[in-house]
Amino acid sequence: MSEHRSAPRWDALWRNVHLATLVDGYGELRHGAIAVQDGRIAWLGAEADLPAGASANVEHDGGGAWLTPGLIDCHSHIVYAGNRSDEFEDRLNGVPYEAIAQRGGGILSTVRATRAADEDQLFAASRARVDAMLAEGVTTLEIKSGYGLDLASERRMLTVARRFGERLPLRVRTSFLGAHALPPEFAGRADDYVTTLAEQWLPTLAAEGLVDAVDAFCEKIAFSPAQTARLFDAARKLKLPVKLHAEQLSDQGGAALVADYRGLSADHLEYLSDAGIAAMREAGTVAVLLPGAYYFLRETKLPPIAALRDAGVPIALSTDSNPGTSPLTSPLLTMNMGCTLFRLTPQEALAGFTRHAAAALGLATDLGTLEVGKIADFALWDIDRPADLSYTLGLNPCRQVVNAGVARAPH
Repeated sequence: MSEHRSAPRWDALWRNVHLATLVDGYGELRHGAIAVQDGRIAWLGAEADLPAGASANVEHDGGGAWLTPGLIDCHSHIVYAGNRSDEFEDRLNGVPYEAIAQRGGGILSTVRATRAADEDQLFAASRARVDAMLAEGVTTLEIKSGYGLDLASERRMLTVARRFGERLPLRVRTSFLGAHALPPEFAGRADDYVTTLAEQWLPTLAAEGLVDAVDAFCEKIAFSPAQTARLFDAARKLKLPVKLHAEQLSDQGGAALVADYRGLSADHLEYLSDAGIAAMREAGTVAVLLPGAYYFLRETKLPPIAALRDAGVPIALSTDSNPGTSPLTSPLLTMNMGCTLFRLTPQEALAGFTRHAAAALGLATDLGTLEVGKIADFALWDIDRPADLSYTLGLNPCRQVVNAGVARAPH
């Protein structure tokens, strides 16, 4: 008796698309199709190779668009209140940063505004920035705390981040960044503050289900490697992964430190050393480059990109969306900056917002490439070739975004 196999019927099927799977390089497959079942990719390949009789409850004609994995922004401070364009203008008019800080400007101005905002106000203040991300094909967004710097305000920031994941077609990963700056209540007592973070705030917020990872700013103007290690020890006890703002302004050995904890990523990295690169390579820690901050601060020290490439360290890109040093909400512009400022190739830039960004959030098993079994998060683009996503300035070619197999127009 011959075996009989019925033709597959899927939840959804996209035909007439060109696939950029990002599995190997762009992973280009022209004239393709992709099928979804139960929110995951069930089949993909050349449309001509679809199984005989295959059908779907919903079929989409991609119209010859390119289909890529959904974009993943793996480093953002996008939830905050207030505005610091006045400081931007003052700096360009010659007012020194020290003078701005002495009058209460800088990060503490954002802290005051964020502390003063209730949950609804904070959600509303951040909504337009998140919507801008969604409009450019973002399906996963990392959101940090760090502008509250007291327990109630840090909790409120993380709760708002969770609300975005619940109310919008968006997968949110949260990072606790209490070690972002020293709050005024702990002036001159950084060690006491780190003790409070490690022994009180982090365990409390983790128990409330608000923390997916732990981050810190390891720098001369922020927290020392020893202080950072104490916080990472607390994260390890709670079985939370770590990541780090490292080597942005000087080499503090932060990249090697986070690698010692098998951290997900080290971010910024303008002053990264060869020893830091070697440690990251050994640990599998992702390098997250943030060209928006490099541009906005008019930095001149480039991250050691060639050395990262040579070592095989995966390179992710992110907007670093924040009010002080990177008020940027466009992943497409960030990809262009990665190419023009850091000399990444367009393929590296796209991998930096998909495959490697997923790894930087610990999500590579489910996201970042188009492969059977992975979550069906992807974006359709009216472009001629994948490099157009890094090439074009000021144009958003996103036609459709798909979240776990559910299609929507760009938000």
